[in-house]
Amino acid sequence: MSKREVGLIVKGSDILTRVEKSIEIKAQPEKVWEMLAFDRLLEWEEGYKRDFKSVEYTSEVRTHKDKYRVGASAHGTPKKQEKCDLEITESLENEKITYRLYNRGNVLVTYILEPIEEGTKFAYVVEYEMPWSILGKLLEILFFRRQLEKVWERSLENLKSILGEIV
Repeated sequence: MSKREVGLIVKGSDILTRVEKSIEIKAQPEKVWEMLAFDRLLEWEEGYKRDFKSVEYTSEVRTHKDKYRVGASAHGTPKKQEKCDLEITESLENEKITYRLYNRGNVLVTYILEPIEEGTKFAYVVEYEMPWSILGKLLEILFFRRQLEKVWERSLENLKSILGEIV
């Protein structure tokens, strides 16, 4: 499994943490793309499986493609913690989809699909900002982020396991 991590990104006066993980999956980008719909996240994404009972669209979905369009939105019904709302901000079919998580701080998630000879290279990019001081940022780097990285790595393995034999 290929993994790349890009540390801290400074945008203006904000410090965002950016983490990128990637994996190669023996499935065509079209099959991987299908798993990126909000209502499919509970099947493979560990953080959603851990925190939510369900993730349901709040925007109108008339066709399958409506699930992936910019502006599509969903609501996560929590098991214990606070609710979470999601909204797609960028979408290039079978290539890239980005969504923002609301009510969880400043979080942006991007999935990038790149066709390769054996299937798809799938990158999972998360940029987030927590409302902490610089000292808090250092603690976040040392402890909190490590836990999140493990969750993201398990998510990638789940996705690969589900799709790995589809070529």
